[in-house]
Order: sequence, then C-alpha cells, then structure tokens
Amino acid sequence: MMNRLNLWTPPSGSDITVLPTGRWWDAVRASAAVGEHALRLLGPESGAVIQDRHGPLYWLVRTGTADRWDVRQVRVLGTASGVASYLGVPPAHRTTRPGTHWRIPIGPDRYLTDAALLRGALMLAAGADCGQDEGARP
Repeated sequence: MMNRLNLWTPPSGSDITVLPTGRWWDAVRASAAVGEHALRLLGPESGAVIQDRHGPLYWLVRTGTADRWDVRQVRVLGTASGVASYLGVPPAHRTTRPGTHWRIPIGPDRYLTDAALLRGALMLAAGADCGQDEGARP
C-alpha cells in the first residue's frame, strides 16, 4: 500500500495555495517568539517549516500525532476537532521574504517533523517565553 505522504508535493505555481490540513499532514502553528526558539532547539531535527508573512511558524507533522496538545502560543491545525482547517502553502521555490515562504525548505531529507520532538521543543520555548525556567537550552 502506498503511503499518502509520498504523494504530496508543494504547489508549483507562483502564489500561495490554500490546502486542507488532515489530508497529507497536520500543521502546528507557533507564535513568532516561541517558534523561533523552538526552531533553534530542534536544529537539524526540524522538518520543513513555513513562515507566515505575519511571523508565525508552521511545522508539518503526520496527521493525528498532535491532536491533543495543549501548549501555550501553539495551535494544531488538523481534523481532530471536527472543524476543517486550512493552511496557505507557498510554492517550493519561495524560500525568502517578502510574504509567506519556506523558512526551512521542503526536500527529500526535510519534510515532516517528528511530533514528539516538536512538542518538547515548543513546550520548552513557550516556558522560556513566559519567563519560566523549564531547562530550555540556549
């Protein structure tokens, strides 16, 4: 049986394409401050990341792996709530500002982020952003 994840590629046009979450992947949205910190914590373990033109970062994760998360300044876009969610996805070639772009470009070795690693990094980043010492690494 072919894995649905292998069938998806970013849009190839010149503009953002609005795609449903929960079909090929779920998206995890983090505020700019928390997202930047989590990105540093994840380092090379991060999969592809979309940066919204307004600052938030979005990681793509396997569908259903982040359904019950409760992390400050983080929102999971998927189908668990029963409400449809959508994500604006830039074309693969859009890797710089201005506008929504791939902060970490998608590629054969950079696609989905491991949800457990991402959750840990986001929890540390959210705690650090709120001034809590949760053992966050620099």
